[in-house]
Amino acid sequence: MDTISVLIVDDSALMRNLVGRIIERTPGLRIADKAMNGEFALAKIPLCNPDVIVLDIEMPVMNGIEFLKERRRRGIDIPVIMLSSIAKEGSRVTMECLELGASDFVTKPSGSDSPDIGAVAERLTELLIGYGTKYASRKLRRPVIIPEPAFITEQSKPSSLLSRASSALSETAKTPASTSSASSFSSLLGQPAKKETGVPVVPLREGGKIELIAIGISTGGPNALREVFKDIDPNLEQPILVVQHMPAGFTEEFANSLNNICPLEVKEAKEGDVVKKGRILIAPGNKHILVEKKPLATIVHLSDAEQRNGHRPSADVLFESVAQQYQNRALGVIMTGMGRDGAAQITEMRRQGAYTLGQDEESSIVYGMPKVAFEMGGIQKQVALKDMAKEINKIAREHA
Repeated sequence: MDTISVLIVDDSALMRNLVGRIIERTPGLRIADKAMNGEFALAKIPLCNPDVIVLDIEMPVMNGIEFLKERRRRGIDIPVIMLSSIAKEGSRVTMECLELGASDFVTKPSGSDSPDIGAVAERLTELLIGYGTKYASRKLRRPVIIPEPAFITEQSKPSSLLSRASSALSETAKTPASTSSASSFSSLLGQPAKKETGVPVVPLREGGKIELIAIGISTGGPNALREVFKDIDPNLEQPILVVQHMPAGFTEEFANSLNNICPLEVKEAKEGDVVKKGRILIAPGNKHILVEKKPLATIVHLSDAEQRNGHRPSADVLFESVAQQYQNRALGVIMTGMGRDGAAQITEMRRQGAYTLGQDEESSIVYGMPKVAFEMGGIQKQVALKDMAKEINKIAREHA
């Protein structure tokens, strides 16, 4: 049965072993090889033929930045997940890596017994499965089957496989607290056992003038948003709010990197920021974002409320706020991402009469969030990533 092969590149033997143990204990993943710097990694790629690469930034001989430049020069298209420091300088360099073609990133755990190891392991396995599956499917021109682990049962919850992976290094987590059905896990990865057709929601009212655009996105989002925002209409009348699942400490630099390529202003949202034409606001890591319409202006609020769907910021929180404040005078967009965050409330937006778009399966790194939204009947039209900016521009212009 096929598995996703991972090349681990880090100069620290401790980190190579730590990442290796996470991979070894995750069904569907295996270690292709390990390398202590970028130069060794380039030599090993033709030999081990990995589906995805985990890459450190700071390494001797050839660091992560130099590796990405050489990878681009050689035309290597294997997806790369960066191991990033949470420090300010680390976030800046991480965004440079994304600009050089890295697919995504995960923050480094501080050690095998650190309190953040569970979250890091869960995030890492999510990215490896998402990007690795997409690449392997394209490489082999056939679906890659993630094996069903023996602990799956019909009565369990859908997140347990990743939960098991995230607790793989804990001595007390030898048995999962909950388990999930095979069909639920396939759906989580965007690989449903059976295709479903959404029954469209019947809106309570006709769509009106669009005053706001709201976007929810997760796995695959950093590069997808770069693709969309570089081609966004510089004369767009409507402001844009974005929830991208990303750790705290990175969203400010992420917004800055988008601002460098986007014809509109892009910034990390602050409490009380005015929602206005020509501005894109990115939800800060670990903060929900909501909107409030006031007599003179619409402003954003940031919230420390509990996670929703396992996330803060949550796309559902943003979409729910937009549905309440704007009803039929908004455009909701849900894009690539694992799980179901945003699906329920973009469906509510559609029920209120808002316009809605979803990224299609072929162009999604993980067809999870947009798939669930489509199946719930909340998506008017599914769009390929390459056409998303054009479609947003068109709908926004026609209903300005």
